[in-house]
Amino acid sequence: MREQMQSMAARIDTLQSQLEAARADVAEANEAAGNAVKVATAAAENPPVKVGWKGAPKLTGKGGWSFKPRGRLQYDAGFTSAPEATGRSDGFGSEARRARLGIEGDIPGGFGYKFEVDLAGSDVEVTDAVLTYKDDGLKIAIGQQNNFQGLEELSTSRFTSFIERAAFSDAFGFERRVGISAQYITGDVMVQGGLFSDNMADLSNKSWSADGRVVFMPKMNDAQLHLGGSIHYSELKDASDTVRYRQRPFVHFTSNRFINTDAFSAESELGLGVEAAGIFGPFHAAAEGYWQKVSRPGMLADPTFFGGYVEAGYFLTGGDKRGYKKGVFGRVKPQNPVGEGGIGAFQVNVRYDYLDLTDAGIVGGTQNAYQVSLIWTPTDYTRFMLNYGRQMYDDAYYPAAGGDTSYGVDAFGMRAQVDF
Repeated sequence: MREQMQSMAARIDTLQSQLEAARADVAEANEAAGNAVKVATAAAENPPVKVGWKGAPKLTGKGGWSFKPRGRLQYDAGFTSAPEATGRSDGFGSEARRARLGIEGDIPGGFGYKFEVDLAGSDVEVTDAVLTYKDDGLKIAIGQQNNFQGLEELSTSRFTSFIERAAFSDAFGFERRVGISAQYITGDVMVQGGLFSDNMADLSNKSWSADGRVVFMPKMNDAQLHLGGSIHYSELKDASDTVRYRQRPFVHFTSNRFINTDAFSAESELGLGVEAAGIFGPFHAAAEGYWQKVSRPGMLADPTFFGGYVEAGYFLTGGDKRGYKKGVFGRVKPQNPVGEGGIGAFQVNVRYDYLDLTDAGIVGGTQNAYQVSLIWTPTDYTRFMLNYGRQMYDDAYYPAAGGDTSYGVDAFGMRAQVDF
């Protein structure tokens, strides 16, 4: 019996040791499981790549990396009506005005990038191809980009009051160019400037240009004010260089230009612009003027042409107003969008648009245009527009019956737009 009791005591000691070992294993397993849960929770709360939404997915990674697709699609349709005696084809027209697709993002160290192409025409056209660097109020950009030729020209086509910009913007050949620019914002003042060659599609050549713009943009209570001025100088280095200033009747889907200087020889261009705008709740007003002086070779007289506009707009839906950011008009964000129990934002706009292309022996004609638009913005990223314009011409390019060059042309346009 004594031997059996000793054997049992030894067995109990062994079982107790095994139990303590098992308890230690369980505790270790629990600790490991807890650590795994913590790691999984931390990974869920702080993933290596965060997915946001800004009209399209925006991916943000560690260290300052980001990537976002971008684009816009604009379909236009409508009609023009010109005096039959001019022989100009009119009536219904339509087009894909813009079909752009691109990418943008950030790179660690304050750098960024944007690349976008337009697929609307028969050829692929590069619109933006730029590398940027930002540091507080400073921004430096290298590549194909917008120059600094006025408020409406710099405001993206996604947010303009009419389906086309004012006549002088297109007539004077404003376009993106390859170059280097700098922008600095301090308080309510913004200064912009740059040196450029030519549009990417026209390179390589020896032409170059310089642009500068200054904007004062104070905010007084709920009112946003805007005052600015710009200067543009372009030197044409080829002895055979010519310029031509002309413009369509309000809509882009017609090829008729009733105001046209035809091509003439030129050595340089000097442009001076002034701009003013204000946003007061649902009401906004804007005006610009632009003088384009052309230096011609030899003893030829140097003409100065002028264009400008005055516009006003009002939101019919409560709480809506026009967007504004860093010296340009911005996105309209409906207070009560469609899909959230609302009807979106409705806005009406009126504009007087003037362009004079006659001076120093060059008779390109004069335009006095009266235009109105109705804009429905159902959501932040969708837009529908109805536009009507009555363009009155003097010294028009195409004569009517009896050689008459003073007459009117009507234009009606519609647009459906989505962007992201």
